[in-house]
Amino acid sequence: MAHTGWQFWIDRGGTFTDIVARLPDGQIRTAKLLSQDARYDDAVVEGITRMTAAAGATIADVDMVRMGTTVATNALLERKGEPTLLAITRGFGDALRIGHQARPDIFAKHIVLPEQAYAAVIEIDERVTAEGEVLQPLNEETARAALAEAFASGLNALAIVLMHGYRYTAHEGRLAEIARAVGFTHVSVSHQVTPLIKLIGRGETSVVDAYLSPVLDRYVSRVAAALGDTELLFMQSNGGLASAGAFRGKDAILSGPAGGIVGMAETARLAGIDRVIGFDMGGTSTDVSHHAGQLERTGEAIVGGLRVRAPMLQIETVAAGGGSICRFDGMRLRVGPESAGANPGPACYRRGGPLTITDCNLLLGRLQPAHFPSLFGPGGDQPIDLAVVRARLTALAEEVGSTPEALAAGFIDIANDAMANAIRTISVERGHDLARYALASFGGAGGQHACAIADILGIDRVMIHPLAGVLSAFGMGMAAHRVVREATIALPIDREAEVVAVLDRLAADAASALAEQAVAIDRVERRLRVRYIGADSALTINAAPFADLSRRFADAHATRFGFFDPDTPLIIEAGEAEAIGRSTAASVQFAAGLGEPVAEPIDLHIDGARVAATLFNRASLPVGWSAMGPIIIVDASGTSFVAPGWRATIDAQANLILDRVVRRENRVAAGTQVDPVRLELFANLFMSIAEQMGVALQQTAWSVNIKERLDFSCALFDASGKLIANAPHMPVHLGSMGKSIRTIIANRGGTMRPGDVYALNDPYDGGTHLPDVTIIMPVFVEADMPAFYVAARGHQADIGGTTPGSMPADSRRIEDEGVLIRDFLLVDGGRLCEAELRALLGSGDWPARNIDQNVGDIRAQIAACARGAEALRATVAEHGLAVVQAYMGHVLANAEEMVRRLLDRIEGGQFSYAMDNGAVIAVSVTIDKANRSAIVDFTGSSAQRDDNFNAPASIARAALLYVVRVMVDEPIPLNDGCLAPFEIVLPERSILNPAWPAAVVAGNVETSQVVTDALFGAFGAMAAAQGTMNNFTFGDGTRQYYETIAGGSGAGPDFPGTAAVQTHMTNSRITDPEVIEQRFPILVERFAIRQGSGGDGAQPGGDGTIRRLRFREPMTATILANRRRIAPFGLAGGADGACGRSSIERADGRVEILPSSARTDMLVGDVFVIETPGGGGYGPIDARIAAR
Repeated sequence: MAHTGWQFWIDRGGTFTDIVARLPDGQIRTAKLLSQDARYDDAVVEGITRMTAAAGATIADVDMVRMGTTVATNALLERKGEPTLLAITRGFGDALRIGHQARPDIFAKHIVLPEQAYAAVIEIDERVTAEGEVLQPLNEETARAALAEAFASGLNALAIVLMHGYRYTAHEGRLAEIARAVGFTHVSVSHQVTPLIKLIGRGETSVVDAYLSPVLDRYVSRVAAALGDTELLFMQSNGGLASAGAFRGKDAILSGPAGGIVGMAETARLAGIDRVIGFDMGGTSTDVSHHAGQLERTGEAIVGGLRVRAPMLQIETVAAGGGSICRFDGMRLRVGPESAGANPGPACYRRGGPLTITDCNLLLGRLQPAHFPSLFGPGGDQPIDLAVVRARLTALAEEVGSTPEALAAGFIDIANDAMANAIRTISVERGHDLARYALASFGGAGGQHACAIADILGIDRVMIHPLAGVLSAFGMGMAAHRVVREATIALPIDREAEVVAVLDRLAADAASALAEQAVAIDRVERRLRVRYIGADSALTINAAPFADLSRRFADAHATRFGFFDPDTPLIIEAGEAEAIGRSTAASVQFAAGLGEPVAEPIDLHIDGARVAATLFNRASLPVGWSAMGPIIIVDASGTSFVAPGWRATIDAQANLILDRVVRRENRVAAGTQVDPVRLELFANLFMSIAEQMGVALQQTAWSVNIKERLDFSCALFDASGKLIANAPHMPVHLGSMGKSIRTIIANRGGTMRPGDVYALNDPYDGGTHLPDVTIIMPVFVEADMPAFYVAARGHQADIGGTTPGSMPADSRRIEDEGVLIRDFLLVDGGRLCEAELRALLGSGDWPARNIDQNVGDIRAQIAACARGAEALRATVAEHGLAVVQAYMGHVLANAEEMVRRLLDRIEGGQFSYAMDNGAVIAVSVTIDKANRSAIVDFTGSSAQRDDNFNAPASIARAALLYVVRVMVDEPIPLNDGCLAPFEIVLPERSILNPAWPAAVVAGNVETSQVVTDALFGAFGAMAAAQGTMNNFTFGDGTRQYYETIAGGSGAGPDFPGTAAVQTHMTNSRITDPEVIEQRFPILVERFAIRQGSGGDGAQPGGDGTIRRLRFREPMTATILANRRRIAPFGLAGGADGACGRSSIERADGRVEILPSSARTDMLVGDVFVIETPGGGGYGPIDARIAAR
């Protein structure tokens, strides 16, 4: 269809609505409105009405409106969707609530899980296996009655999610028919919404679709009614357009940001830039993205705490934007993550808002009130307010001991570092070399920060499109119609005919859906998601040519993860077909200025000085115009700050191209004395290095245990072995690696040289248990002694021992648990000692079972350490060794002071906590208020035991660090400074300080939980959590599986416990039930909240869980647990949580009650039942009754 009238391309964001209008004569005009304003009902309709009226036209003259909207996203974030019913297979009514059982904030006392989007749930009597066998037919009568009752209660939206419904669809289809007959007006059926394996992700997506689609339909209908016959199209999360009638809730999550990626990709292509990093900085957050010739997508994202499995553009969001709140905590300057939002907005918006990054840019002159939309004040017509910003920053500067300008610049530096770290992290994760990229800056605030971000990342070119401030809106006009269809295939790679048949069906379906929107098809693209058998990480590969699919997968895997394994079979997990419509995007030419540049003098504050500069009106700048920074360039949709050392040029497409032409100077901190700005920057920098190491390790690891269960930690240390930063991956690893570093220093002090790397897992010298292998790399800078150390600890899937997985329930000596590694020289001057490593792993009575996998994971740990070492050396090159070492000391001192402040306001205490095996953990905390220090004394704890519940000394240290961080209750650096105020007393040859050859495997996973609860009990901070990890393993000679199972968390003085969540020293995820059943011969019959198992009290404890697994083939199962005999304690009069229970329901009807730790043979038809403990309550129940 030819479009000759007006076109509008619109991005309705959370703060602003950006509008690009293409007039009939090809001219482009833009507008920006507040998305929420009492003076109009809808910003989209208001903007179209104003712009057409200003030109003497009406809405009737508009041919097309293309828009992205945050309506669905906001409804999800604010939980304002349609009340929804969830219908799910019996036994799984709590499955979505439990999810993968991990807690979102590992340091939260009160664990707050995302609010579910469904209002009610019914369980459906039906069951199908992973192979399609119908174990229980759909009971239509009970289903109809339950649906009718829910409908009568006022529910009209329904999500249907049945086990293995992604492939065996009959039950879901019939249930949908019954629901529609009952009267449900919106029914989201999981195999239609996202026909992919994984009950949790598919289920949450189906619920989100049912929850949002009615809200979206109402909004779309309202806009469509206002536009009359105008063609209305919406941007989907996948980067393609859809007609109004085809726009669904699940596809609307990234509707607005997707437009920015499309706009970035197209404008970069036209400018001749083939590799670009997107930097989209808005009011509340910043989106970063990558483009190198094709749109990059992901199949899953977490939005509002819920998983959405749908094709969507790969966008990473960091909580830093123009509205990020700036504050001072007494020691460090802090930026975000809280945002001022649209209302009240920044302080300068004249609504009494807080200080923000926007205010800082205003004070420094990078925003000019005369060139910012006048949308503020009672009449919505006043400019931003510089006076109130100056007053607020002056007052804060007096508190900090700085100047307003230095304070504003410091806040901006902190925000810039946070955004640059996000870009750096995604680049590490995907293997991109940033030096080969340009930075495409867009969004309302991007131009003010682009040069600084590029300098931090080492990028030498920045591109700012003429419509950079509204590029997401402009991208709507550049987009094509797209329909993506996908399905689980789950076939070996040699089943080509069957795979192609699925792709043919998907392609036909996608093409048909596009045709239904009256769109001509340009092409259909086919892709496959391929993975190694037993892994979860699939890579998307073009389906054709199929003959060399294996080779192309190997190349892609080597590029992304650093290795490929030619001996492991490949599985085609899923297929997708994408039908793309013929482009109807209007051609757009941007005219540069033709006369003399329009300029005016301004003052800027740069590097602590007032600098005379020039402001240019971009519309007046001709092609070829060029000027050196510092300058400001303004246009109708944004402001760009060109920093010193950068040259601005207008290219042939009227893009503003910024090139770094003066060599960067190192960002050297002003001396080694502590400064609140640099303190925050270095604290973030050190943590960022540890997190980058973690990303590198996860990307290159071989085993599922590290790559997907995320059982690893990475950290950096100073020259003496003090922990500087420990990325919070696995709580039980926190702070426990320092002893390993100091062991290496003591043993190797004078002999280490560049290129050396060491390995150890010795529980008696800093290790935790044998599967946790620590790799240590000394970092040399300017001398022949190491300046720093970096380390990566990863849980090996098997390190030997009497049982597969190296977690025996009945070990008595360390030799029973696997291969002991004591200070092993792993890399000698750059040479990997692989033969020696293999010999070590293959030694002893119980050698490792998969040495190739061990070596692969250890190589990945070496690579992670190399990443950290490289980053530290780069930091020294930029700031100087003395400054980096000084700020390591300052970061330690900052953490120490924060903990001393905690000791100022709390009291000590004593606590003794028994275990099921008769052992006792006793702890006394004595706080010296005068010295602001404490003694944590574990005297009275049981002697070293002859079972495997002995916990190496590092475990108590890790538990104390975790407890202290939880009780500080704000983000502080995780380092040895946190423990500096403490003296830890651990009696020799006790359960908490065992000597060789004591067995320790349960000490890491079970005793660690007891120590943590005892410490919280001594402080009187909270009642006990479930107090166990419920380690459950099963397998046979060829297959092994391991999981830890969630329970209840403990209550505290002002918060209840949380049900069915991982607590304290673990946060590992559990495998999706459909995946377990596909890979192992078992049935997950039930995974539910164990109602009433939390202890009662003024604040009740959280409930545990019930998990039932039926075995379909003989296997050996092991449970390694606690709290089956001794209940999780209540506190301050609160009741204890219920004990856990492990049992077997034999196929012949017998029930066997198991002890806390047991190994047993499971036969066909036997059911292993695990009931996990609840958390303890806090305070007497009568206090809760009185409060009512």
